[in-house]
Amino acid sequence: MHEPILQLDGVTAGYGPTHVLRGIDLSLAAGERLAVIGRNGAGKTTLLSTIMGLARLHEGSVRLDGHAIGHLPPFRRNERGLGLVPQTRDIFPSLTVEENLLAAMRGDATLDEAYALFPRLKERRRNGGAQLSGGEQQMLAIARTLMTGPKVILLDEPLEGLAPVICEMLMRTFEDLASNGSRAVVLVEQHAEAALAFAERAILMANGAIVHSGPAQELKDRPDLLHRHVGVGIET
Repeated sequence: MHEPILQLDGVTAGYGPTHVLRGIDLSLAAGERLAVIGRNGAGKTTLLSTIMGLARLHEGSVRLDGHAIGHLPPFRRNERGLGLVPQTRDIFPSLTVEENLLAAMRGDATLDEAYALFPRLKERRRNGGAQLSGGEQQMLAIARTLMTGPKVILLDEPLEGLAPVICEMLMRTFEDLASNGSRAVVLVEQHAEAALAFAERAILMANGAIVHSGPAQELKDRPDLLHRHVGVGIET
C-alpha cells in the first residue's frame, strides 16, 4: 500500500493557547479529491491553516510524503509541495496580474500554464490586482498558487461571494487540476452539492472534530447525514 501524501495523526491545534481542532486523524492519497464540509466555525479553515503551518500545532503530527512537517514554517511547507488558496485570496493589489504570478513562480512553472488555465488573466495581465473583479482575483489567487508547483492544493471557500457562472467555471478548473491523478485537492466549501460532485471522499466537521468520513457518494445518497451533522442538505 502506498504511503499517503498527506497525513494528520492526533492533531490538536488552534491559535495561541486556544484549541480549535481536537484529535484530527486524516490521510490523503496522491491525486485524491477531498471535500471538507461543516457549519461556520466548525474548524474547516483551521484545518487548512494547521496543515499549512498558519495555526499552532499543540499535539499530534502532520506529515507530507512521509516526512514530519509540523515544525516547519509555511514557506518551507510550500517549498515541499503544499499550496493554499486562502479565503481572503491575498493577492498583491499594487502589482499587476503578471507580477503577482512571477512573484510566486518556481521550478518548471510558466506563465503560459496560468494563462491557458485562465485566459481572462492573460487579457488582464497588465492590470493591477486592485482593478480585478472578485472572480478575477480568485482566478489569480489559484493561478499564483499553481506557480509554486504544489502536490497538494488546499482551497478555502473558493466560491464564496462569486456569481454562479464563475463558480461553475472554477469547479471545472478544479476538475482539470485534479485530472492528471498526481495532484491532490482538498476543497473546503459551503456549497455542499458542488463539493460532493467534485470530491471522491468527504469529511464532515463539527466543533473542531471530524464527525463523519466516507465516500462523497454516501452523502449524496444520504442527505440526512449532512442535515444531522451540519444542518445543510443537497438538492435531490
